[in-house]
Amino acid sequence: MPSSKVEDFLTAAEEKEIVAAIRKAEGNTSGEIRVHIERHTDKDAMTHAKEVFHWLKMDNTKLGNGVLIYIAVDDRNFVIYGDHGINAVVPENFWNRTRDVIQAHFKHKRFKQGLVEGVLMAGAELEKHFPWDNGNSNELSDEISKSTS
Repeated sequence: MPSSKVEDFLTAAEEKEIVAAIRKAEGNTSGEIRVHIERHTDKDAMTHAKEVFHWLKMDNTKLGNGVLIYIAVDDRNFVIYGDHGINAVVPENFWNRTRDVIQAHFKHKRFKQGLVEGVLMAGAELEKHFPWDNGNSNELSDEISKSTS
């Protein structure tokens, strides 16, 4: 059986850099950012990203300010999905601009760099609308989640 493209998508060192970017992005906000990578989905990518968002319990944040970057490696597709709290306050074209930055890197196989920049953009926007205060806690794991099915 060939190795999963999910495991080959990023090196361990690249994953650590992305997790570090998530921690940096979340350092000044109560918002939560996750990256989820899987091989393929038979569903519409946005529909499935919403399911993954729920599966990862990202819809349980106190302020509805979770952001998921979902990637289907074999499908060459990704989605940025923001919860209701963040979607209510970001500029209308924000997610499109973030998508374009990630996509420009992905086209040149700079997957780690695209994810790092997308995470940091999301974090900067979250910080504007959901600044960190002493009562905040990191509600969700910063680790990259994966599914090989």
